Amino acid sequence: MNSSHTFLPHPNASLPPSYERLKEEHEVAVLGGPQGSAPETTTVINIPRETSVPDHVVWSLFNTLFLNVCCLGFVAFAYSVKSRDRKMVGDMTGARAYASTAQFLNILVLVFSLLVVITALIVLFTTLPQLSI
Repeated sequence: MNSSHTFLPHPNASLPPSYERLKEEHEVAVLGGPQGSAPETTTVINIPRETSVPDHVVWSLFNTLFLNVCCLGFVAFAYSVKSRDRKMVGDMTGARAYASTAQFLNILVLVFSLLVVITALIVLFTTLPQLSI
């Protein structure tokens, strides 16, 4: 379709446009104007880097299910979900704040759990020789 169409105003401007004219306007809108030597335009979408805020949901869920010392794993999971909600809304500052709290609580749960396991192993190995005597 290399011919160019010139749209002249309808002689009776108060009457609605005819079907043929609407059809031609739709075709021009869909197919584009005449294919000439016009430069092609490109669209660039810049995605900001700040959308990659980690919410630590998987880590918090693991701590909730397996290492839930003093219910801190559950609290960390709640903050992780709040962080994910804030990220979905587009509030990156709030998402970062909730994510850092969830990360701190997850680290705290991990440290407490390791201390409990190490203490239990020390108690077990120190009392086991005394029980066999």
